[in-house]
Amino acid sequence: MQLFSPVNLGALALPNRVVMAPLTRVRAGDSGVPNDLLVEHYAQRASTGLIISEGVYTSPESHAFVGQPGIVTAEQIAGWRRVTDAVHAEGGLIVMQLMHGGRVTHESVTGGFTPVAPSAIAIDGFTRTANGKEAFPVPHAIGTEEIPALIEQLVTAARNAIEAGFDGIELHSANGYLLHEFLSPSSNVRTDNYGGSPENRARLGIEVTHAIADAIGADRVGIRISPSHNIQDVLEVDADDTRATYDALLSGIAPLGLAYASVLHAQPAGEFVQHLRSVFGGPWIANSGFGEISTREEAIAIVEDDFADAVAIGRPIIANPDLVRRWREDREVNEPNGATFYGPGAEGYTDYPALAS
Repeated sequence: MQLFSPVNLGALALPNRVVMAPLTRVRAGDSGVPNDLLVEHYAQRASTGLIISEGVYTSPESHAFVGQPGIVTAEQIAGWRRVTDAVHAEGGLIVMQLMHGGRVTHESVTGGFTPVAPSAIAIDGFTRTANGKEAFPVPHAIGTEEIPALIEQLVTAARNAIEAGFDGIELHSANGYLLHEFLSPSSNVRTDNYGGSPENRARLGIEVTHAIADAIGADRVGIRISPSHNIQDVLEVDADDTRATYDALLSGIAPLGLAYASVLHAQPAGEFVQHLRSVFGGPWIANSGFGEISTREEAIAIVEDDFADAVAIGRPIIANPDLVRRWREDREVNEPNGATFYGPGAEGYTDYPALAS
C-alpha cells in the first residue's frame, strides 16, 4: 500500500506517508521550554513518516496558550534540541510549526504584550488564561512600517528551529492565527498594500514564506492552510473570494519549490482542494480532521487515489504512538481520550501503550 511507502517532500525523505499533524498539547509550563515530557512524547512517535510539532510561538506577543512552547530564548532552543535529538535517535524526522497567535491570545498569556492583528478587531469570545476565562482583547493593528520587523521575527524563529536540530519548518497560515487573519476579509479590513484585494491579503504570507525560504532553504519549508475553515472569527464564506485569495497565495509561493503544502479541509478530494494543489504544483499533504477522526481506510484511499502525497493524522497518533505499525498490520488501535488532550501531566500524553514487540 502506498501509504506505507517512502516519499520525498523537498529535502525530507519520509519512510512512509503518515504525517503527525501539529497538535496543541500545552505541556511546556510557564517557561515555554520543552521538558522531559515533550522529549518522551515526540520520541515515542518517531516511526511516523514525519512529525510536525505543535504550534510554537515566535515572540512574546505571539504566545497564544498557557503551556505553549516557544522558540525565542536560548533555553527554549536548547529544550527543543533535546526533542530533536531524541526523535533522530529513533530514526524519525521532525519539523517545527512556527505559529504567530495574532489576536488569538490575551495580555495575561503574553506577559503584558498587546496582541497584534491585521486590524483592530477582537474575536467575539473568551480565551483561557492562568486567571481563568477572559474576553479576547482588541488587538493592535500592525502598522505598515511594522511589517518588516514582523517578517524578520519569523525568519529568526525559523533559524532558531534549525539551530535546535529540526529538519525543517512549517509556517502556520491556518486555523485563525495571524497569517490566516491577514487572508480573510472578516479579520483584515486594511486599506494599505496588505488589505483589500485577495492579492493584497495574500501579500504577507507570500513575503514571509519567501524570506524564510531564503534563510533556511525552500526545500525545508512547508506551509499549512485551512481555506473555508471559518474558525476563531476568521471567516471565508464567499467562495469566489476565497478561491482568488488562495490562488494568489499559492501562485505567489509556488516558484520557490517548497517542501510541501499541508491543507486542512473537510473535502481533500474535492474540486476546490485539488485545484489549489494544481496551483501549488508541489508535494501535498491532506488533513481532513477537525470534526471527524481520520480513519485508516480514508488515509489509504487518499494516497492510493492520488489526492495527496501524504496524509496528516491527529487524534489517532495521540492515542497510538506506533500508529504506522498498527495501520500497516491492520491491528486494533487505542481510542483517544479528549478529556486529557490538554493539561500539564503525562496522562493522555505519554501513557498510551504501544503494541508489544
